[in-house]
Amino acid sequence: MGLNKKSVDDINVKGLRVLCRCDFNVPLKEGKITDENRLVAALPTIKKLIADGGKVILCSHLGKPKGVADPKFSLAPVAERLSELLGQEVKFAADPEVVGPNAKAAVEAMKDGDVVLLENTRYRAEETKNGEAFSKDLASLCDVFVNDAFGTAHRAHCSNVGVASLVPVAVVGYLMQKEIDFLGNAVENPVRPFVAILGGAKVADKLNVISNLLEKCDTLIIGGGMAYTFLKAQGYEIGKSLVDDTKIDYCKEMMEKAEKLGKKLLLPVDSVTIADFPSPIDAPVEVEIYDVENMPADREGCDIGPKTAAMYAEAVKTAKTVVWNGPMGVFENPTLAAGTIAVAKALAETDATTIIGGGDSAAAVNQLGFGDKMSHISTGGGASLEFLEGKELPGVAAMNDK
Repeated sequence: MGLNKKSVDDINVKGLRVLCRCDFNVPLKEGKITDENRLVAALPTIKKLIADGGKVILCSHLGKPKGVADPKFSLAPVAERLSELLGQEVKFAADPEVVGPNAKAAVEAMKDGDVVLLENTRYRAEETKNGEAFSKDLASLCDVFVNDAFGTAHRAHCSNVGVASLVPVAVVGYLMQKEIDFLGNAVENPVRPFVAILGGAKVADKLNVISNLLEKCDTLIIGGGMAYTFLKAQGYEIGKSLVDDTKIDYCKEMMEKAEKLGKKLLLPVDSVTIADFPSPIDAPVEVEIYDVENMPADREGCDIGPKTAAMYAEAVKTAKTVVWNGPMGVFENPTLAAGTIAVAKALAETDATTIIGGGDSAAAVNQLGFGDKMSHISTGGGASLEFLEGKELPGVAAMNDK
């Protein structure tokens, strides 16, 4: 994996127009930003470019406006909040076509250290298709391109891949650099023992991840809904638990692969079961705990049991590197969150390098208050998964090599 990419520290942007692709895909409620983590995460790169005396032009997508200018996906509230966070004006270029008269005039008028924010890149239909016309429009505004949006790095869009090929200098920002360092090194060059923990609902989502991580890690731990397909493959009754019957043979293959490679593959030994899936998801539930060899046919497994949680926590204690992607159960329900909490706690208490692979596991760790105890929490769910699969990410590959 070519991770030796040029970063903002390798260039000087004084007096140059810098287009910086950020991830400002923040949740909005009635035009107000409800979680500004992504804005805060982008500040170090933006501040560095300002301090260098660059003319800083920011761009991002927000939500899925599907190629039309839809005011409810406007980045105007982001410009307002960024101005406050940076302590200087972030001029908003309100063009329905993103690179229009407002953007061109604003960039034309920039002085060194000024900041402009373009409108939602997904107002343009070409964005998600990496269409050349929009890439050229973006490139026309800048001398240098900086990509700091890991969350979309697994997609080849105009604003991260198309524009990079049209600008002479294309480098990664601090956030991208951190993601590449942590996730890339964990998978390619881990300090051992390396323990990987995979959860989440479906085996199908993690096929390549399981296979790739078995080759890289020393111990692979499986929890969440996907564990029940493995348990069924072992011949156990799993009742009404989630299962993907088309993946039973795959699970058998993976268990054989682990054995052949001399890797530990840990599966649940007990399960927290309920009669029916909670509706709403956080509704009170009556649970019964069963060892996996005597699970009743009329109940559904919704979390790893206490014996399993203790076994997984024990495996984490021996590790020097831990990567975790996907919750151990239906963590949105307080009664069914115990397994996820136990794993999060084990990670919080270890001195190992702990890397949380975005998505639901990042949400779980943050909600449970363990966020600041982790070495790295990835900002991209889909992107971090593809990284763990060993795939090359287009948004990383498009940047200049050192």
